[in-house]
Order: sequence, then structure tokens, then C-alpha cells
Amino acid sequence: MQNLSADEISHPLGAGVSTQLKDIEKMLPLRVLSEEDWQHWITKGYVIVKAAVPREKCERLAALLWEFDEKDPNDPGTWYAPERRAHVRAELNNAGMVEIYNHQYLWDNRQEQRVYDAFVDIWDREDLWVAFDRANLNVPKQDKSGKRDGFIHWDVNTALEPKPIGVQGVLSILPQDEETGGFQCVPYLFEHFEEWVKSQPADRNPLLPDMAGLTRENISMEPGDLMIFNSLLAHGVRPNLSEGRVRMAQYISMYPADQDNTAEREERIRLWREMEPPNRPDFPGDPRGWEKANNGGPAELNDLGRKLLGLDRW
Repeated sequence: MQNLSADEISHPLGAGVSTQLKDIEKMLPLRVLSEEDWQHWITKGYVIVKAAVPREKCERLAALLWEFDEKDPNDPGTWYAPERRAHVRAELNNAGMVEIYNHQYLWDNRQEQRVYDAFVDIWDREDLWVAFDRANLNVPKQDKSGKRDGFIHWDVNTALEPKPIGVQGVLSILPQDEETGGFQCVPYLFEHFEEWVKSQPADRNPLLPDMAGLTRENISMEPGDLMIFNSLLAHGVRPNLSEGRVRMAQYISMYPADQDNTAEREERIRLWREMEPPNRPDFPGDPRGWEKANNGGPAELNDLGRKLLGLDRW
């Protein structure tokens, strides 16, 4: 399996942003987050936006993910097919990643006003692009006797100085609770990183923290809830230990638009128009070409969606 550097797998970061998100002095009024939400965000590294997307949009996306992944929700015998294409990070194999990126339903959730407004609150700016990302369909583990915790990691290089600045997001499509697995994180490590890192060896893994003495926090969410988390928050997906229930999510994040970067803007438009996955090692894509065969062309974008993609300027 290919070994990747921390920089190669990094999620999109805030180009030209120099202030850590926890240190922002707000200039714009909060649109979605409460003051309590904001304090939790800057202290613990994550926030949950309730009902960011209507439930009916979650229900139709859930049906689509079953269809795309060639699984029958009423027949668990169809749930355990092998990966169509291996991930370069072995820990992502059989973690439920669904290689769908460009369907109309995904874009409809990305261009939902409440979702955008939440990211405006986080970044304290309106000129944002949405990241190209996929979904997750996490079925119950067949063998429940092994490790009950998921792997904890970062998706950015935490050895860099200054530290990377970025956010990630998870939209819950089905109920996510203690049984079905889902998002887990280590808020203590976010809050006390500078103190913790002094106790670590100089050659520590900048993607995988030593979890000795640290406690995971498991997050429960309802369909339509959006969790936004700072990319410096160590996190992971805990296993699904339920009987016959699945966890579904769509990954949604936004970052400051680099509007004068013509190459990046044109590549983003190409991915949308040609219904391609991002050209990054962490995204193996779908070898069947299902989206090109079934989407009926690029997703339709509203005025907000056109700006979030980069078709129109802010």
C-alpha cells in the first residue's frame, strides 16, 4: 500500500488565512450559531448545527446511496461486498466510504442556505468555496468481538508551523448514536494541543496521535444535523456495532474561495461538468463510472451553488 505524506492527504485549507479559527475576532453577526455554539466551537473544536438540511432531502439521499452502492436496505446479505477499489490509506478500507461526488442530491445539500450560513459563521467571511467530497454508508460489523474504538487521526499535517487552518463537516443522513457508530473526536487534545505535544517525541506521527491517557467523545446526531469541526481536532469513525442498522453521512465542508487561482477554479468547474472525483490520492473514485452513466449531466446549481463552485465570483 502506498505511503502518503501528511501534506498529500490534507483537506482543502484556507488560502491566505493567517488567524487560527479559534482566535478569530468576529466581525460578521452570527447567522446560525448561537453565542454558546460559538464558544463551544472555539474551545472544543466542533459544533453541531441542528436541522441544517431538511429531513426529506436526507431521505432521498439515503435511497440514492443504497442504489449507488448496489445494496438492498432490506437484505443484509448484500451489505458486505468487497471494496471496488482499494484506498491508499488501509484504515479507510471497509470504513463505508461511498465514492459518489457529483449527484444532484449532494449538490442540493451543499447549496442549502443554512449549511452555507453556518460556514460563514465559522470563517467570518462570505466568499467561500465548497469542497468536493463523498458520502459514507457504514454497515454493522459482522465480527463484533474485536476493537470497539475507531482509529483517531488528523487529515492535516499537525507538525507544520504555523498550523494548518481548515474545517471539515459531516451531515448526518440517518440517526447516528452509540450503536450505529459514527463520528468520534478528542476535544481535550484540541484544547490542550500545545501542552500535549511537548510530551511527544520529535518524530511523532503528525497524522496519528498517541492516544495514551486520552478519551474519545462519541457524537450522536439526527438526520439533517451538520457537524463542523476544526481540522486540528483529532477524530475518527467508530465502528457500527448495531444489529441491522446502518450509519449514513455526507461530508460537506467549505473554505475561503481562491478566486484568482485560475487553475484551481477551472479544475473545480471541470470536476463538476465532467462528474469526476477530486484528483487526490485519498479519493479512489468509482471504477464503474456510475455517475456519468446515471446522473444525466452536471448538477443544476442555484445562484449560491454557482458561487460555491466558482462558476460565478463573489
